Amino acid sequence: MLNFKKAVADVLDNIIEPLDSQQIFDILELPPNPEMGDLALPCFKLSKIMRRSPVQIAQELAEKLQVSEYIDKVEAVSGYLNIFFIKSAFIKEVLESAIKEKDKYGSQDVGKGKTVVIDYSAPNIAKPFHVGHLRSTVIGNSLYKIFEFMGYNCVGVNHLGDWGTQFGKLIVAYKKWGSREKVEKDQIKELMALYVRFHDEAEKNPELDDEARAWFTKMERGDQEALELWKWFKDISLKEFDRVYKVLGVSFDSYAGESFYNDKMDATVEELKQKNLLKESEGAQIVDLEEYGMPPCIILKKDGSTLYATRDITAAIYRKNTYDFDKCIYVTGASQSLHFQQWFKVIELMGYPWAKNLIHVPFGIVSLGGEKLATRKGKVVLLEDILNEAIKKTREIIEEKSPNMENKDETAREIGVGAVIFSDLSNNRIKDVSFTWDEALNFDGETGPYVQYTHARTCSVLNKAGMEPSSEFNAELLSTKEEYQLVKTLYQFPEKVIQAMNDLEPSVITRYLVDVAQDFNRFYHEHSILVEDQELRKARLALVAATRITLSNGLKLIGLSAPERV
Repeated sequence: MLNFKKAVADVLDNIIEPLDSQQIFDILELPPNPEMGDLALPCFKLSKIMRRSPVQIAQELAEKLQVSEYIDKVEAVSGYLNIFFIKSAFIKEVLESAIKEKDKYGSQDVGKGKTVVIDYSAPNIAKPFHVGHLRSTVIGNSLYKIFEFMGYNCVGVNHLGDWGTQFGKLIVAYKKWGSREKVEKDQIKELMALYVRFHDEAEKNPELDDEARAWFTKMERGDQEALELWKWFKDISLKEFDRVYKVLGVSFDSYAGESFYNDKMDATVEELKQKNLLKESEGAQIVDLEEYGMPPCIILKKDGSTLYATRDITAAIYRKNTYDFDKCIYVTGASQSLHFQQWFKVIELMGYPWAKNLIHVPFGIVSLGGEKLATRKGKVVLLEDILNEAIKKTREIIEEKSPNMENKDETAREIGVGAVIFSDLSNNRIKDVSFTWDEALNFDGETGPYVQYTHARTCSVLNKAGMEPSSEFNAELLSTKEEYQLVKTLYQFPEKVIQAMNDLEPSVITRYLVDVAQDFNRFYHEHSILVEDQELRKARLALVAATRITLSNGLKLIGLSAPERV
């Protein structure tokens, strides 16, 4: 598809000497009011460089800029250069491109030959998959799909929290208060109950923490009983996680968790020693980061056991050697930002130039009615409960409104789960989220079900038409403001995908999809599509088809299904 914005920037490049085409492209903006044109160049930013007033600059550019095969006219208004496209040419280009490119519409090959590793979800073994895990899972899954859409080879890693002192705590709790029968019966819920009880009891008896550390040390030294219990807890957890991932429609290329690196960390510690980066501090082995304004990065505790940083450094080196990534992205809570800054710096100090390609993608915390989630206190909402409730609510709505629908259960799953995912991804990722049942299960307004319903509506219109939409149509017949506004919004899709990728921000796509749905529904309510005039009918069906393709592609990028009937 012709990039009209870039074409305008290239033409202006020949007129505005101080700036190059890319700089002009970055300044060009979409006017808020269609009467102000299709593109606008604010000349205020040029005033200092060109030493003239914005009004004078806009007037001079308007006189120099020639109409062309796609520029209809230009106007200088209050320091802005407003550019109007030839509408029929613009409409033809956008709709033809969408119809011909189909599921590739909006994609590019900017990532061809490059690999991106994305580390996301990473729940802790032996703890329930709760609403707090949703953000990392759906943000990471969406980034995976966006990068893949842009031509990258993607590797999705679920870096499971399957090692650490918490397993020592769980072993102590199980041996003191648990039973095999109860764990086999209630699975993850019983493991959580034991974990909560451990913390309650440890507040009264701190010696339990010492016992937990001792059991974890046994695990690290290969004690058979400790490792058998750990593996049993892990198998129970993986079954639970797999069930939730299937409902969410999320998958991974690797489940290499923390324990995977147990036999690889000695080499990392040895390398740090060889490079004179390790120091002893109060019995622990650290990398001193004081001159970089950070606390020390602890590599080994006093008792010789490893920490998150040891495992993360080891994992990064393993991933570079295994996948030769161009970027390695970590999707975790903003509270872990310092941790990532520390060990990223350690990788840099180790002399690895690819340290600059390690990227932390932080997101805001999820609270429960304003209270922080805390597994050890039992303050969690299980993600599976939310998803099941959303599916149940959707099923009830379908039963009421479309009792004769086929595949009710599958549609209820697509819409219900979509509502939960879309609700989360509608927020800017860095924003803190306070979970409420009402918001998670809200199907009205700017929601996932609204966008999915709009997609289904486009499918319904195309099915009723009984003809395949053609890229051959008379674009001049699409002459109303509603039609043109919808085309302008569809045109933005490729740019929105690039923005979402560059900003590592899936909410760019969710908000854009709402705009498409609103513009389509405005057009749908104002104009008949299946009219008797066959040429007008063909033109409007092309517009519907392009909308369906854009909505479908966009929904897939955020991990939602695009149902054809709701």
